[in-house]
Amino acid sequence: MIVELDVKRAAIDECRVIARQERALEEGEIEVAVRKFALTANNITYALTGDMIGYWKFFPTEGEWGIVPVWGFGEVVASRCDGVPEGTEIWGFLPMASSVVMRPGQVAGHGFTDEAPHRKDLPPVYNRYTVTNDDPAALKALADARCVFFPLFTTSYLIYDYLMDNDWFGAKQVVIGSASSKTGAGLANMLATHAKGSIRVTGLTSPRNRAFVESLGTYDEVRLYDDIAGLDASVPSIYVDMSGDGKVLAALHRHFGDNIKASCGVGATHWQAPRDAGELPGAKPEFFFAPAQIQKRDNEWGPGAAMRRAQDECARMAGEMEPHLKIEHGTGAEAVKAAYLSMARGETAPDRGIMLSFG
Repeated sequence: MIVELDVKRAAIDECRVIARQERALEEGEIEVAVRKFALTANNITYALTGDMIGYWKFFPTEGEWGIVPVWGFGEVVASRCDGVPEGTEIWGFLPMASSVVMRPGQVAGHGFTDEAPHRKDLPPVYNRYTVTNDDPAALKALADARCVFFPLFTTSYLIYDYLMDNDWFGAKQVVIGSASSKTGAGLANMLATHAKGSIRVTGLTSPRNRAFVESLGTYDEVRLYDDIAGLDASVPSIYVDMSGDGKVLAALHRHFGDNIKASCGVGATHWQAPRDAGELPGAKPEFFFAPAQIQKRDNEWGPGAAMRRAQDECARMAGEMEPHLKIEHGTGAEAVKAAYLSMARGETAPDRGIMLSFG
């Protein structure tokens, strides 16, 4: 039996655990047991944008329910594909389920692509799986961090690269909404490490998360959401919105006016807040789609170059942030469900990383 967590697509704080019968493998297919995976606010963004961007399409179900993708480790437990034998261990984009059937293609020693028909038009970065059996010891030691932090910090790196690639859009400051989010913290780390002195970094957060954000030491200034009026509106600024809160977005744009030089929507930690902010002064808010920046850099630097650079930065940031973040583990379908609901309701503390397994 396959056990999975289904989420209601139109009401993502509703979910159910179901079990369904496995089907026989066809020639060229493999069955991958999902051994462990991370759950972060990023997965809530996947659910919110599931129809707009296509995240529900990776592991399709029928009707009003969908499976939220996660990043984690799996093991091939049955194979009818010559190039991917049983015992192959992989890392990549997996369903919130106990196992999944894949159809490997472009098989090489370091990995393969899932070429199941329903995935052929989806972004390639999500369809590629890395074989981990022969990973060096240093990378194996980062297994949990690789699931919890690497996908988020990869987005942090790509946002940084996108802003730098556009000469900061003429801005002197980056304002990060939901500064306590791991993607926001990663972006602040990238800016503090590689652009300190050339761009100011300001974080917006809630009272309960302010101490955590300040403890990171990477923000030049930390402000509460209700204190946006205290920011210097004369400073040309970029807003990177991890919160998805239309009220905050509107307040920031109206405060800075034409000094908002770019406005990038990335996440939705405040997904229950109203999102439509109406017509706003300053640069038009646009959703940042990480695969587009990867494709741009692959065209310029060569295939895989952007992700290799991102992985190096992810390993560095994971090491630097380890003292500020605790990784907790949960096993079993009910633990997965409870963890998902806590994340969807905004109850998970920012200093926690959640690793799960259906067991």
